[in-house]
Amino acid sequence: MITLFDSIKKQKLKFEPISPKQVRIYVCGPTVYDDAHLGHARSSIAFDLWRRLFLFLDFKVIFAKNFTDIDDKIIKKSLQNGISVEEVSERYIELYLNDMHALGILRPDLEPKATSNLPQMHEMIEQLLQKGYAYKGENNDVYLSIAKDKAYGSLSQRTTHEQNQSRITNANDKQEESDFALWKGYKGEDDIAYDSPFGKGRPGWHIECSAMIEKHLAYDMREKQEYEKQEFAIDIHAGGADLLFPHHENEASQTRCATGRELAKYWLHNGFVNINGEKMSKSLGNSFFIKDALKVYDGEILRNYLLGVHYRLALNFNEEDLLQSKKRLDKIYRLKKRIMAERIADSIPQTKALDSTELADQLESLNTLKTHTKNAQDSFIKPLLEALSDDYNISKALSIIEEMLSISNDYLDKNPKDKAYKLAISGNLACIEYLLGLGDKDPTLYFQLGLTEQERQDIESKLQARTEAKKQKNYVLADSIRDELKSQGIEIMDTPQGSTWEKI
Repeated sequence: MITLFDSIKKQKLKFEPISPKQVRIYVCGPTVYDDAHLGHARSSIAFDLWRRLFLFLDFKVIFAKNFTDIDDKIIKKSLQNGISVEEVSERYIELYLNDMHALGILRPDLEPKATSNLPQMHEMIEQLLQKGYAYKGENNDVYLSIAKDKAYGSLSQRTTHEQNQSRITNANDKQEESDFALWKGYKGEDDIAYDSPFGKGRPGWHIECSAMIEKHLAYDMREKQEYEKQEFAIDIHAGGADLLFPHHENEASQTRCATGRELAKYWLHNGFVNINGEKMSKSLGNSFFIKDALKVYDGEILRNYLLGVHYRLALNFNEEDLLQSKKRLDKIYRLKKRIMAERIADSIPQTKALDSTELADQLESLNTLKTHTKNAQDSFIKPLLEALSDDYNISKALSIIEEMLSISNDYLDKNPKDKAYKLAISGNLACIEYLLGLGDKDPTLYFQLGLTEQERQDIESKLQARTEAKKQKNYVLADSIRDELKSQGIEIMDTPQGSTWEKI
């Protein structure tokens, strides 16, 4: 049984999908006017974990994340840089996708853009006008009257906000201050406009998600007649806690008023990432951008840290905690390296689900990985799945993983040649890789992270020189090379198969 915390009911609920063993998830994506920050990383990882859990449990998952590619901030950036709105948005979409790939995020099934779905927005706005929920203001503006939606506020328990809901300066043509813009009329040469039945302009922020959900997760995925019998449009709508009001409240209102259905059966929200700039280390400075964190830490190390706090709680980012959490990742790779020392008829998986940026390749790799999870010990995977299925109880899940790592190493200390046990442990590690997205690297390369290719080549050359010195019984030279490398933070391990090295 899967339980999740629903933002409307404010309690954990049993997950009951609209259709058996199917789940449709929509996550609010970024407004693409700047580089992605750690808040984007946290949210993306949180719902990537949920998606992986549903896939592991053999649900058919349709996962969508949008790009808001038209907005006041994008227009401002285009004017500042003397380039088109399209150039701004395409640049930051590409950078965002690169960051997500580095963090091990599976590519969404659907990535709709606001500008590619204008007809669907027009249709929904016309429905709202015809039903009397929306009204026209001056200069082709169209607003939704929240007073006419008796259920408004049921998601967030709020009906007003200190910030203007439409992301534009307060308008004089609103009936009520809290009404929000569905369509913004063209404001002049510093604006951008598209044709519509309401006149030239552009969509409000909130309408795009409601319209794209109707198009991509409803009508395109099953018969319209069957869909209209449903009380909810999709199973899960998710996003950051900062979107709860007004964005998600307004989305829910639009869909409710236009279609007569609730937008989602369950609403999930992830907690904030907080940074105390005074305590940030010199390595990251005060930067909040993913790209800057990736210059210092591998994406998997960031992922491991950001998933370590329950998705609904705030995460207070600091590098001391990040380095402490890395010890857990080190243990995973240490065990993986240990069992890989002896290949078990090539039965230990060597997959990398995110070698490719293409979804089809990623899912194929996951399917391959899934076959190896069948070797996992029941004593490990059953409690792990129980923990994750309990509103993604990551703390309990990580304690189960830590216990497995400890028990496995203790057993292998006493039984180093037990191939059957090593095969079971490889299954356990495959489960961790599938569910958490951790441990997909070659362990030798993992312990060499943080070095350039040239630095690796230099180390390999010195290692080869040491090997030659030992063959010639020049142990003084061999020891001096070892000491030199150790002073550079490189540790040499001599094994029956030859010498290897790690960055310490």
